[in-house]
Amino acid sequence: MKILVLNGPNLNMLGIREKDIYGEQTYPELVGYIERIAEDESAEIEIYQSNHEGILIDRIQEAYGTADAIIINGGGYTHTSIAIMDAIKAVQLPAVEVHLSDISSREDFRKLSYLSQVCEKTIMGKGFAGYAEAIRYLCEKYGK
Repeated sequence: MKILVLNGPNLNMLGIREKDIYGEQTYPELVGYIERIAEDESAEIEIYQSNHEGILIDRIQEAYGTADAIIINGGGYTHTSIAIMDAIKAVQLPAVEVHLSDISSREDFRKLSYLSQVCEKTIMGKGFAGYAEAIRYLCEKYGK
């Protein structure tokens, strides 16, 4: 199974930004963690991070015909980007939304997720383990 993992704005600042919310682990540590889980699940993984909405949309569109599923942590775009939502809807790939923190218990503006409207599952508040849950979910549901 080929899975595209997309991480949105400011995820590259893990370990630096808001440690009380996101912890001290860094983005390279997250990438290594995801790669290990994917290897354990015999999944082929591509991990990409961008702070730019259009680049994330391009990557989603490029997944059409080349990936079997998408895992997305849209960062701040979760709450603002109808365009990313539309891109996920357009490619018709199974998608899982992941958030390190529990966005439902944070500021009111974070409680709206456009991505959850097109992702079949949302995992939040589990830190790095949310990515493992997403990979396992997709592999179990759609095959390795």
